Amino acid sequence: MRILLINQAFHPDVAATAQQLTDFAVWLARKGEDVTVLTSRRGYTPPHPLYPAEENYQGVRVVRVCSAALGRRLKVLRILDAILVNLAFARRLLWMPRFDKVAVLTSPPFAAVAAFLFARWRKSEFIYWIMDLNPDAAIAAGWIRKGSFAARTLESVLRFIVRRADKMVVLDRFMKNRVTARGADPRKIEVVSPWSHDGDLETVPHEANPFRQRHGLQERFVVMYSGNHGVGHPFETLLQAALFLKEDPSIVFVFVGGGERVSEITAFKEKEKLPNVLQLPYEERSGLKYSLSAADLHVAVMDDAFVGIIHPCKIYGLLRIGRPFVFVGPEESPIGEIVTGFGVGHRINHGDSRGLVQIIRMLQTLGDGEKEEMERKEKKAAGEYSQELLSQRLFNFVQTPSNSPLTGGGEFDNFSRGKAEKGIE
Repeated sequence: MRILLINQAFHPDVAATAQQLTDFAVWLARKGEDVTVLTSRRGYTPPHPLYPAEENYQGVRVVRVCSAALGRRLKVLRILDAILVNLAFARRLLWMPRFDKVAVLTSPPFAAVAAFLFARWRKSEFIYWIMDLNPDAAIAAGWIRKGSFAARTLESVLRFIVRRADKMVVLDRFMKNRVTARGADPRKIEVVSPWSHDGDLETVPHEANPFRQRHGLQERFVVMYSGNHGVGHPFETLLQAALFLKEDPSIVFVFVGGGERVSEITAFKEKEKLPNVLQLPYEERSGLKYSLSAADLHVAVMDDAFVGIIHPCKIYGLLRIGRPFVFVGPEESPIGEIVTGFGVGHRINHGDSRGLVQIIRMLQTLGDGEKEEMERKEKKAAGEYSQELLSQRLFNFVQTPSNSPLTGGGEFDNFSRGKAEKGIE
């Protein structure tokens, strides 16, 4: 098949959507498919490096358009940047040949419009791979007001696309519910969760971990948040726990990554004069096995209001590494269901910083045998989210003819399979 994949970010960008798209594109190319990626020359995250206009990456033809990269700090600049990327995509599509399948992700908003029109013009099958939902995300973040002109415009675009797409891929059943509420045909929707980056992740012992050595963490209990510091990830509970444990030199809270909330963490750290908070930039993908393995406890966070809008894909890497984790967020959520369905990790509500402190203290006293059992259970759960397994399921769905009775119905939803089925679907 000739397949076109469209998204604002692609390798070597470190954004989550870039990594998922890169994995799938390379997987398709290795299977012998003819894959082209249309993306931006600018990175999604600062400092926005400029990538080549065209290249071949592991068998994938990568076509990049020019974009301004005006920045993400001001809302008006983010909106203008998204508009310019969309215009650049539309212009480039005018000169592209026909593809059998045209799949577009949700960055930037409105990218699906140009992709849909191109697919109809070229008589290609149009696939909408939904990574987040707008206007839901913008409303939940407080960027736009529900019922405003911007919200109504985004809502109209979303309804237009989901009602006309030949197929849709969503990341969890909560997202599927939001899409079907917009009039999408549930038979055209598959739930395929993100996957762990199996080839890049392995558990590295603390004593042999250069990340711990480089940052002076050898003798300390490391509580780590690694990933996007976005608006859907409130850190108040984690920061309050750091404040409670301020006088304990054996514990350090490490924040790795970037996003809108980095400044909030910095401000809290400076205000409370916290010596036990360490902030680090995104780690290169090749170094993830070291940074993730450096933790004694990982923390995943999700705002209750963002369930079904965004999907915290970091959990799959944490399962693959096998370190203990705690989820700060609602039970009725993708990670909440993993905790319940597989019996791994811990979950607390937002605001329960003392509960987080208790979990930290408990883990400090665990013996090696108990830690090994936790690691075994998490790695077993990670098998349900392997890159090979989920890429194959996604491909099976993509290649199935649109009018096939096998299309839709959640066939590839992990929670309809195996042990996770009990009490969840």
